[in-house]
Order: sequence, then C-alpha cells, then structure tokens
Amino acid sequence: MSSRKGRKDASRVVREQIAREKRRKRTLYTTIAAVLVLVLAGGIGWAVYSSQKSDDFTAPPGANDAGTGIVEGSGPVTIDLYEDYLCPVCKQFQQVNGETINQLVNEGKAKVVFHPVAFLNRFSTTEYSTRSSAASGCAAQGGKFREFTDQLFAKQPPEGSAGLSDDELIDIGAGVGLDRDDFASCVNDGTYKSWTEHVTDEASKSGVTGTPTIKVNGSEVQDKSPDGIKAAVAAAGK
Repeated sequence: MSSRKGRKDASRVVREQIAREKRRKRTLYTTIAAVLVLVLAGGIGWAVYSSQKSDDFTAPPGANDAGTGIVEGSGPVTIDLYEDYLCPVCKQFQQVNGETINQLVNEGKAKVVFHPVAFLNRFSTTEYSTRSSAASGCAAQGGKFREFTDQLFAKQPPEGSAGLSDDELIDIGAGVGLDRDDFASCVNDGTYKSWTEHVTDEASKSGVTGTPTIKVNGSEVQDKSPDGIKAAVAAAGK
C-alpha cells in the first residue's frame, strides 16, 4: 500500500514538473514574441521617422536638387564647399581663397555648391551655427546669399560665445540689401532651420567630418590654397 502511494506521489511530482516546464516555455515564447513585435514596430517607426526627417524640410531658392547647398555659377566643374559660420579656420579659408573661388565661378570654369553646415553648435550658447546657417537660407531667398555669407565671416563671433543675436543677423541682412521686414520674418520664424539640419546630416553622411572641406567633382582637395584649388579645377575640367 505504501509502495503504491509512493509511486502515485512520484508520478504527481513528475506531472507537476512537466506542467511547470510547459508554463515556463509558454511564458518564454510569449515574451520573445512580444519583444520581436516591439523591435519590429520600433524599426518601422524609426524608418518612418528617418524618412520624414530627411524629407521634412524647405530648401531656399538657389539650392541644388538634393537641397544640400546653395549653387553659385554654372561651370562644368563642381566645387562643393562645406563651412560653418562659427569656424575660425573657415573664415581664414574665405580670406585666402574667396576671391579665387569667385573668379573660377565668374570665368565660367566652375560652379560652387556652398553647404552651410552646423557642426559647431556645442561651441555656442545659442546654437549660433544653426541660426546663422538658417539665416543664410533666408538670404538666399532674397537673392543675397554670397553677400550675406561674406559678411557673416567678416563679423564672425568668437567660439564659446552666444554668437550674433537674431537682431544682429537681421541688421547684416538689411546691410547687404535684403528687405528688412521679409528677412526678419524669415529669420524669426526659423523658416530654414529644418533645411540646416538636412544640410548638416547629409554632409555627415557624405563623409564630411570637419570644416572647411572642399571637394572638386566629388574628390576632396587637400591643398586648400588658391593654386591648389585652381589646379584641382583645371585637372577636373580636362
């Protein structure tokens, strides 16, 4: 009798263990399925967000088809110039090479695509890189992009500062011939901030890690001197 009861108890224990194992497996499979659903949903959500983020911008007049920069000229060779308005080396680059690049454009040898990136926001207490780049889009809208760019570098604030205020940017725009009211409205509304983000994101995706960066027909130019740039454009035009 005792032996039979012992066998029954042992059988019950085994059945309970099997039942517990089945419940554990069901719980595990349910958890895995839930995680997979969340991962899949997250992936789809991120893809949708990324797609919307890259497409949700308004490029100013004068931008290239990709909306990544403002085009000056129509020559056969393309110069891509990536600069940040807060970058001191970019200011030096413009002082040394600005006239040469303008000459290449005016002579019909090259077109310039100027990409005003916002890499240096961390060196401003007011995200000056973004604000100045967006303001340059407003200047492009008014047909004074080059003139505004030249003045931004001429009046460049020091790194680590608040940068020029929006009112000061508006004064600069009015000073180069932009309609003050229209330009002020564009700057104050942040019309081209999403464009600035697009320009910056696409520059990073293309391998640009610092400013100034200059490319001629897609190849980065290491010799950033007037002679180096002229030579690169001449070689690309052959």
